[in-house]
Amino acid sequence: MTNHSATLAIDERLRARRAAGEKVLHLGFGEAGLPVPPAVTEVLAGAAGRNGYGPVAGSVEAREAAAGWFSRRGLPTDADRILFAPGSKALLYALLTAIPGDVVLPCPAWVTYAAQAALAGKRVIGVPIPEEAGGVPDPALLEQALKDARADGADPGILILTVPDNPTGTVARAEHVRDVCAIAERFGLAVVSDEIYAELCHADREAPRAARHLPERTVVTSGLSKSMALGGWRIGFARVPDGEWGDRLRADLIGVASEIWSGLAAPMQAVATHILGDPPEILAHVRAARALHDVVARAVHARFTAAGALCRPPEAGFYLYPDLEPLRRNLAAQGIHDGAAVSTALLERHGVGVLTGEAFGDRAGALRFRVATSLLYGDTDAERWQTLHSDDPLALPWVAASLEHLRDALTGLTTPTASPR
Repeated sequence: MTNHSATLAIDERLRARRAAGEKVLHLGFGEAGLPVPPAVTEVLAGAAGRNGYGPVAGSVEAREAAAGWFSRRGLPTDADRILFAPGSKALLYALLTAIPGDVVLPCPAWVTYAAQAALAGKRVIGVPIPEEAGGVPDPALLEQALKDARADGADPGILILTVPDNPTGTVARAEHVRDVCAIAERFGLAVVSDEIYAELCHADREAPRAARHLPERTVVTSGLSKSMALGGWRIGFARVPDGEWGDRLRADLIGVASEIWSGLAAPMQAVATHILGDPPEILAHVRAARALHDVVARAVHARFTAAGALCRPPEAGFYLYPDLEPLRRNLAAQGIHDGAAVSTALLERHGVGVLTGEAFGDRAGALRFRVATSLLYGDTDAERWQTLHSDDPLALPWVAASLEHLRDALTGLTTPTASPR
C-alpha cells in the first residue's frame, strides 16, 4: 500500500501546529486559498434537494456545459465525450487502471501520479524535465528512456503531462509538448494531459494542449479546485477523444466509475453547469484570482532569489520550485544535506512549511522543494476577499507579514555559520 499523500499530510500537520498556537507560514499545500463567490453558493443551495443518482458520466446539462467550455478554449467537444467525477484524482486513477501499460512521468511530478501507479500495480518510468519548464519529460531524453524501459522489462503505455505544471509553477513550451506527443505516437503511448491549472496562466499566457498534436490518443483532465478554489467540493471532469480508441476508453471509464463513485453529487453537477457556462461574473472572478496568484508568486520568487536560490520564474498557478544548490556549503555547515533536511530546518527552526522535492520524485540529495504561495491571502474570508480585490495586495498587513516571515526565515537558513575551531 502507499503512504498518506505527502501534500495532504503536510497540510494536516501544519494546520495542527497552527491550532496549537504556533506561528506557521504555510507554504506546503496547493489549496487555491480564495473564498467562494456568492452566486456559486446560491447555485449550490438551490440544488440541495437534488438527491437522485443520475447518469454515471454526469447530467446532460453538466456535460453540455463542459463540452462548450472546452470548445470555447479551442478543443471542439461533444457532450458524450465528457465524464464527471468527485475530483480529478478519481478520474486519473480510473485512467491508470483502464489504459494498459506502465506510467511515464516527468520528473519531478505531482506526488499523486506515482502513488496511483503503485496502487494500480504499474511501474513508473521517470524522465527529467527540460531546463525551461516542468510538466513534460525532456524530449531529448524521452525516446531513449522508453527504449531503456522496454529493455528492462517495462511496458510503457501512459504518458502523463501536467500543463501548467505542479510542482514547478511553469508552463511547458509548445515545442516540447509537440515533440513528446510525436514520440508518444511513435511508441504507441496514450497521453493523459492534466490541465487543472490551465485557467491560471499568468500574463495571458496560453498553455499548449497535447490534444492538438495527438487528438485520438489524448485524454484531458481538469476540475474546479484550482481556478475556482473549490477543492473541498470535489468537482472533476475529463474529455475523452473521438474515435474507436476513445469510445472503448469511455466505456471502460464508465464501468470503473459505476463501481466506485456512481456519479458526481447532483448538487455539484449543478455548480459545474453554472461555472462551465462561463457567465461574466465567473470569468471576472477567475481573472482576478489569476492576477493575484501572479503577483504573490512573483513576490515570493523574489525572496528566494534574493537569498541565493535558483528558481524558475512562476508562469502559472501558485507554485515555485526553489533549488538551494548554490548555498550547499552554508547549509552543510548546519548539517543540511538534502531537500528533506531543508524542509525540516525551515519548519522546526523558522516556522515555514514546504514540501521536499523527493516527494515529487526528485533525486535524493537535491536541495529542492516545492513552495505553494496561495495560502498567504489571509486567514478569514473577509481578508481573502480584500486581498483578491486589492490594487496592492502585497501591502496588506497579513500578506506583508508573511513575506517578512519568509525573508527572515531564508536569511536565518542561508546565513553562513562560523566554522568550528
